[in-house]
Amino acid sequence: MTWFDTREATTLWGGPKFRFPFSIASFHEDCHWPEMRSFALSGPDGSFSAFGQIYDRNERIHLARVAVRPDLRGQGVGKRLLENLLEIGPAILERDEYSLFVYRHNTAALECYRSVGFQVQAYPSDQILADECYFLTRQVE
Repeated sequence: MTWFDTREATTLWGGPKFRFPFSIASFHEDCHWPEMRSFALSGPDGSFSAFGQIYDRNERIHLARVAVRPDLRGQGVGKRLLENLLEIGPAILERDEYSLFVYRHNTAALECYRSVGFQVQAYPSDQILADECYFLTRQVE
């Protein structure tokens, strides 16, 4: 929770419906605990380094709320987390494709997603924020 100290940071990570300021209770509620599978990546010293969620959305393994601890950003931690989520996803959800949304101005995240094979697709017509976000997919290998 300490990684998101502004409304902008919270929205960038949690989306437009994530409340800010948040309490412990509202944070867990807005993360959809325990409906979504949540994963943490630990550093060599055991410290909490990254977080991400997966769930079934439109018959895809959908990645959500992916974040890296602020002082570790730009060091490949996000890519390691994504590689782990891509590996574990099909064992949890038997689907043949991944998907995610990312804000267009979040260029670091966009490049991280592209580095593991995600590609920008046509934005789903039934979704909000088409002018603010990209929709990306990738096939399960």
